[in-house]
Amino acid sequence: MKILMVGGGGREHALVWKLLKSPKVGEIHCAPGNGGIGRVARNVPLAATDIEGITAYAVRERMDWVFVAPDDPLALGLTDALEAAGVRAFGPGRDAARIEGSKVFAKELMKKYGIPTADWAVFDDPAAARDCVRAWGAPVVVKADGLALGKGVMVCATLREAEAAIDAIMIERRFGNAGQRVVIEECLTGPEVSALCFTDGKTVVPMVSSQDHKRALDGDMGMNTGGMGAIAPSPRYSPELAGYVEEHILKPTIAAMAREGCPFRGVLYVGLMLTEKGPRVLEYNARLGDPETQAMLPLLETDLVDIIEAIREERLADCKIEWSAKSAVTVVMASGGYPGSYRRGLPITGIEAAQSLPGVTVFHAGTAWDGERFLTAGGRVLGVTALAGTLADAIDRAYEGVARIDFADAHYRTDIGRR
Repeated sequence: MKILMVGGGGREHALVWKLLKSPKVGEIHCAPGNGGIGRVARNVPLAATDIEGITAYAVRERMDWVFVAPDDPLALGLTDALEAAGVRAFGPGRDAARIEGSKVFAKELMKKYGIPTADWAVFDDPAAARDCVRAWGAPVVVKADGLALGKGVMVCATLREAEAAIDAIMIERRFGNAGQRVVIEECLTGPEVSALCFTDGKTVVPMVSSQDHKRALDGDMGMNTGGMGAIAPSPRYSPELAGYVEEHILKPTIAAMAREGCPFRGVLYVGLMLTEKGPRVLEYNARLGDPETQAMLPLLETDLVDIIEAIREERLADCKIEWSAKSAVTVVMASGGYPGSYRRGLPITGIEAAQSLPGVTVFHAGTAWDGERFLTAGGRVLGVTALAGTLADAIDRAYEGVARIDFADAHYRTDIGRR
């Protein structure tokens, strides 16, 4: 079986790593891939958003499957284009991907179907948005409506911060067209948990829980990033809580999408805030999260190919999905300055030494291979993942791996999973 993976980050490297464990998989190509992926698969110089180019390549190379991993190509309809060309694709179509691509669509869906979330309002006029935050008071959350690389959500502690966030999104257009509309949202408090599920549009099968660490600095301080690390499962996610989320959030969301005429098939990601009044939905993603995938996939014991085939054939109810009882921790090693400006092209050493540790796998996110060595090529560079019998042991093992890797200006949090 030949598979084309779309994307080039740590999530995609983890997916390639997992798919290569399947006896059904003989060859994987990746568009565009990265330095680490290129050592085990064939990198293809096509941007993930090049819908026509990827579709033509998949047809020409006679791909058996195309796995669309990132948000942008899903929102642009890559799955639809591939299916129309006769290529099997994993990931929701454009209409279903709106659940991530438009926060307004997601909020209206939750309101209509009674899915618990924060109070909110939407504006296409910055002056009206400023009036809203002044009326609500701080703290408040300001969100760009569209996709913004995970950085379009700003938690504002003061009115000045909220007004600056509105200006950045709507006037400065820091996130481009994603800022045509802005969502003002009640600021919820409590621990965050990521609840993901496989679904064929009818059946919902929850995955092991996970917990992302978004802030750049220890103690959940600093700027929001694409994610500085993750743990799986989350100790905060009890079986009772998991059951509540499945019945009151996951299943109702999938049923709502079907009733709206845009059935969702693939992976649904739900970011939750565990408030005193119960779990509330912070956001939906129409795909696997990053870095959560790097912590979750090592725990998946079922062949991933079997799962994606069952989803396409709408027989997920008959697919037994099993997870390891161990714990996994991923620590992201980023370029100094991330999520702001940073240097590229810095030599990386110690990856093999880290992977010699029992249970440690290093996933590449922003690397390049110059024929002799790996170089930094992005903000998030590596995800050092460790698997162990307990969370504490997995944390220690992951940081032992981190200590063996070196590149100039490397930045990472020292408290992943410790809170």
